[in-house]
Amino acid sequence: MAEDTKAKDIAMDLAEDARDATWEYRSFTAEMFKGTFGWDLMHPFPIQSAEDKAIGDELLAKVKDVLETYVDPYVTDRDGEYSREALDKLAEIGLFGMKIPKEYGGLGLSVSNYARVLGMVGSYCGSTVTYLSAHQSIGVPEPLKTFGTEEQKKKFLPRLAKGEISAFALTEPDVGSDPAKMVTCAEPSEDGTHYILNGDKLWCTNGMDPKTSLVVVMARTPDKISKSGKPIPQISAFVVEMDSPGVERVRRCQFMGLRGIANGAITFKNVKVPVENLIGKPGMGLKIALTTLNTGRLGLPAAGIGALKMFIKEMEQWTTERVQWGQSVGKHQSISRKIAYYTSHLFAMQAMVSLTCAFADNKGADIRLEAAAAKYFCSEYVWKCLDDYVQVRGGRGYENPLSLYQRGEKPTAAEIALRDMRIGRIFEGSSEVMHLIMAREALDTHFSLAMPIIKPKPGQGGKIGLIMKALKFYVKWYPSTYMPASTNFGVKQLNSVNKAHLAYASKTCKRLARKIFHTMALYGPKLEVEQVILGNFVDIGTDLFVMSAALSYAERLLNTNPGDQTPQELVDLFCCEAKRRIEMNFKTAKKNFNKKYNKVAKLLMEGQLQWLAKDAITDVPPKYRDYAKNDYEHPETRLTQK
Repeated sequence: MAEDTKAKDIAMDLAEDARDATWEYRSFTAEMFKGTFGWDLMHPFPIQSAEDKAIGDELLAKVKDVLETYVDPYVTDRDGEYSREALDKLAEIGLFGMKIPKEYGGLGLSVSNYARVLGMVGSYCGSTVTYLSAHQSIGVPEPLKTFGTEEQKKKFLPRLAKGEISAFALTEPDVGSDPAKMVTCAEPSEDGTHYILNGDKLWCTNGMDPKTSLVVVMARTPDKISKSGKPIPQISAFVVEMDSPGVERVRRCQFMGLRGIANGAITFKNVKVPVENLIGKPGMGLKIALTTLNTGRLGLPAAGIGALKMFIKEMEQWTTERVQWGQSVGKHQSISRKIAYYTSHLFAMQAMVSLTCAFADNKGADIRLEAAAAKYFCSEYVWKCLDDYVQVRGGRGYENPLSLYQRGEKPTAAEIALRDMRIGRIFEGSSEVMHLIMAREALDTHFSLAMPIIKPKPGQGGKIGLIMKALKFYVKWYPSTYMPASTNFGVKQLNSVNKAHLAYASKTCKRLARKIFHTMALYGPKLEVEQVILGNFVDIGTDLFVMSAALSYAERLLNTNPGDQTPQELVDLFCCEAKRRIEMNFKTAKKNFNKKYNKVAKLLMEGQLQWLAKDAITDVPPKYRDYAKNDYEHPETRLTQK
């Protein structure tokens, strides 16, 4: 038990050290968790400049041509191989340099145009999205842009802009979202000229492609010793040349979806990495990873939105032309509900992603929470909407598109999209990890005031002074959460229905902040294990953010084209759905079955529920029961065995 507590403390300390504790700019979501409705941050809804839009329009035309000419998404999914010619053509139009500045040979796209490109690609082929986004959202370009030296940028970025591909190596067989358990290590050489890298990495996207020449590797470097003599784990980031002696691409992994991607296991054995290839400073690895993902996470929701857009026209045709029981299937309420849910949530997702991309481009707001919310919300609801669409299509939704085509019917990629987009809820931070990240920021004010009192650290001052500081804040802040919320939003064009939605969002911010404080006061330090309750609060905050973005977006569209009232119908329905979820989450946070969840889960983990599997075959087929034999050369055991 003591060892478990120690390991948990180390992991928490690593996470705390990696997160950015300061807020250079305002954040709508951060302020909302404190009870402030920062409507001025998102209103008026930002419009992409005509000049920047023209750049995006020109590139999108090229992207469409390359995709339709060189990429066959159905065959890629069937065969599990991505076209080499397609990769070359994508490189020719600069797509591997979208986020690389022009001075290093890239396109230097805005975040908005980058998201537009991934949205179009996402509407056509998920494997293509993964090649492009993994390369520049979590691969070498983004970390070097933010943390790299000028020498590193000049050395590596032009190569990548021309079409060499990069990968990212963080995950290990026993390490997912808990980097404190990382065992891959980089030891400095005696002469100080290089590091010796050893370890096994798993699920390195793009890592198995022959065109991949560079990979960002996260590895343990020598511990830092605190003033009290306590060792502090250090995780550092390196650019590693894939042709370096000792780098081995061990095995390509196959997945439920994204079957064309080159993802796999890589082993590093006594690899010499020049000290010049260290990104940032020793120990900055996690901070680099988290900062990279702030904007990198926007690629995934943009692609998911594209996947939903792919089926709008098809859904219209199918629900109109398919007749059951004497009328179009879309007129049956059970189907019309799915249509309405799909389109209203697509509208809201477009609003939140476009807004967050504009924040990133304009650099006037902190987007770490907004990007996390976009990644979390879109991955969850893209999956839900695609699942609904497969249901609407029935057997033809479940049938493979090539099978439909071969028997003379128009193919639909619904089955492929459902499998491809399922990973969205897992990678670049699972939905559960997004909950924890956002919950930590939601609690930031209370955490910074209360934790020094609960868990004192050397040099922080006396407890009396800390208590007085906290009281001074809460005496003023807490009563403010009961004050009436402002209803003067400067929105003249929105009708009374949408103004009511806006007033609800403003009022509920205060209620959310108050409930978070009450819950923290009730649970104290134990709140960190109440992940379901924290998840309820994060879901409330996320829905409030999306509601607000959608309302601002709707006003912009209604002002631009007053004759088209469809945005009004979409935003009204979405807000109604979001409000219902919000109220349910408030109820669930107050009265829940969390203790029962824990109790039943413990029964399973202790082996007391084996009787549920009676008369079932619970092992893998006999042929595969020797999976742990050495001749399979599992990368996760390679170094430890030798």
